[in-house]
Formats: sequence, C-alpha cells, structure tokens
Amino acid sequence: MKIVKIDAYAVRVGPRTRAEVDTRKGIENYGEYFIDKDAWTSIYSQFHETSLVRIETDNGLVGWGEAQAPVSGRAVKAIVEDLCTPILIGRDPFDVEYLWYRLYSSMRERGHITGFFVDAIAGVDLALYDLLGKALDKPAHRLLGGRFRDSVKVYVGMGGTDADEVATEAVEHVGYGYRAIKLHLKSPDKELLEIVRAVRTAVGEDIELRVDIHTTRDVSGAIRLGRGLEALNVRWIESPTAPEDARGQAEIARALDMEVATGEWLRTVWEWRQWVDYRGFDTAMPDIARTGLTEGKRIAALCDSYNLPIAPHVGGGGILSVAASVEYSLAIPNFQILEHSHHAHANKGLIASSYPEPVDGASPATDVPGLGVEIDEEAVEKYSVK
Repeated sequence: MKIVKIDAYAVRVGPRTRAEVDTRKGIENYGEYFIDKDAWTSIYSQFHETSLVRIETDNGLVGWGEAQAPVSGRAVKAIVEDLCTPILIGRDPFDVEYLWYRLYSSMRERGHITGFFVDAIAGVDLALYDLLGKALDKPAHRLLGGRFRDSVKVYVGMGGTDADEVATEAVEHVGYGYRAIKLHLKSPDKELLEIVRAVRTAVGEDIELRVDIHTTRDVSGAIRLGRGLEALNVRWIESPTAPEDARGQAEIARALDMEVATGEWLRTVWEWRQWVDYRGFDTAMPDIARTGLTEGKRIAALCDSYNLPIAPHVGGGGILSVAASVEYSLAIPNFQILEHSHHAHANKGLIASSYPEPVDGASPATDVPGLGVEIDEEAVEKYSVK
C-alpha cells in the first residue's frame, strides 16, 4: 500500500456560536477577523476555521486529518501541498512515526520547528492514523497502544462578561450532564472573581470549575488572582502568563495550591522538555491537532515519567481534532480530562455525516475504525475557502 494522493483544504464554517463579536468592548473588526485592540490577546475569526488533510492510497483507502488553524487555514494548506506532499507521495503509510520525523526534519535546519509547519505535520499524522485504522479495521487508540479506559471524561467550556448570564449558562450545561466546567475569562480581577463566584453559587460545590485567563497576567498578577480563585474552590488556572516565560509559569505553579494547566502552544517533545524540567505546570495541555498523535504520545510519555497528568486542549479545533483527542485520551495512562465545546460541536460537525459525541459528560470508547469520523466530502468542498 502506497500513498498516491494528498489534498489539503482550508475550511470556514460559521458564523461561530456566541462569538460576542458585537457585544464586547474594545473589539476591532477586520472583515472576518477581530481582535482586542488594547490587549495582548489573540486574533479570532467570526467563523469556525480549520485545515483538513486528505490522504489516499493506491488501493483506494482514504484517511482524513486536521491541523489546528483557527485563523489563516490557507497557510497550512500551502505547507501541506508544497512541502509535505513531495515527501509523502509513494511512501508506505504504515511508516507513520518515520514520516512524522522525516517531515519535521525537512525544515528544522531552517528554524521551522513549531507553528504552522508543525501544525501541517500534525494534520498529515492524524490522516495517516485514520487511514491505518481503516486498513486494519481498528480504532486509532488500538494502534496507539490500546484502551486504558472505556470513556473519556470531558469538561465544557464557556465564557462571557456578565456574571448572571454566565451563571445561567453554567446551570444549563450542568443540566446537559456535564460535571466539570471551564470559564474563559479575561476581565480584571474584581469582575472575574464576581463571575466565578456567581457560577460557583449557581452550580454548587460538586461541580469542578476551571478558569482559563489566556495569558493575560504577569507572574505576580497571576498568583494574586489564583489565590482568589482558590478561595472559590477552582481546580485550575489555565495559561496564566506569557507563553514564552517557562520560568515565570513555574513560579506561579510553585506559589499556588491549585493546579496550573498550560501547553497548548507547545508542539514537540523538545519544547515540552524545558517546561517539564522547570516544573512549569501541574497539568499538561497538548493540542493533538498541533502535535499529531505520534508526537502527542511522546509528550504523554515524557509527562508520565514525571508523574504529570494530561488534559488535552481542543479549543477551536474542528470535529477531526475532537475525535483524535478522544482516541488519544483513551490510549495514554496519565489522562485527566478533555476539553469540549457543547454549543460549537454541531457546527464543527457540519463537514461530517457521523462523529463522536459525549454522553453525560463523557465520550464513550467505540470500535469505529480510524478516528471515528465519517467525512462528507461534498460538505468539505462546500465550506472550503477558494
């Protein structure tokens, strides 16, 4: 079996559910993108965007993968077409780990050891595991080493700036069966703590709460806020400070009793190694549509050797990213919990005719081959950016 064809797609589906583009203060719109003009935070799309990779073999098997590209999916598409395809054509897809390393090595001398290039490799890697699962009639987690658990616990993410509205939405999600909630909050400390306090009062003490502050604090500010969150029985603070500051993040982790979770921007085991050495976090959050399953397994093994748990990041990832993260979570010993977006899930699934869905706060393991997603190729064409 040989790889004979590779296609890449920049996909845009939307508009995003509850994007709050027009209701938040300080937002500047640039066509389909928007950004906080006075804060060092990310640029976002008003749509769900991502990049897909399709790999076909000489016996007609097809595998689909995804590279996490919440903006500028065309960048990943170009990398797959221009740089990955020449290396992959004619190769045996069962050489999946070799191919990840060969692709990575093709640009490391030039300094492309992270970012869109590694995202593109991740998209290829997920497509290969999907393909191999179909070839062997096995789910991807069986190819990764086997099933450690029968279901994957998830937490549901939400955000907002009005305490009563966020609390109401949190109660709504508890009603769907979720027992863990993550709040995406960037407000000043007083307003942020008021929102968390309102949610805690509304959902009670038995629901796990997590707070993601999206790198919006310096070290001392994150510690100060973390102590306020600890008083509200919040399990973790996520991405508290600048992603370049591993030592600063380690100071935060040492100062707080609550967990510090981080790592969505760390794509390879070489990047993770420094953070592990510094003990810069309590919970690792690799994004499988940025690391791929191959490198994701190496990251999990590194963290496991230091007794550190894994809580995969999904964020704006699409339905293949979600599915791959479920397969990954089933196949590692040190899994803690997985991210999920309840209201965005169906929107992400518009490119597929079937895909995994959580039930009562957990995604059950299945024996569906590959990543467990049936892609609708006509829908992919419909939503592709031309």
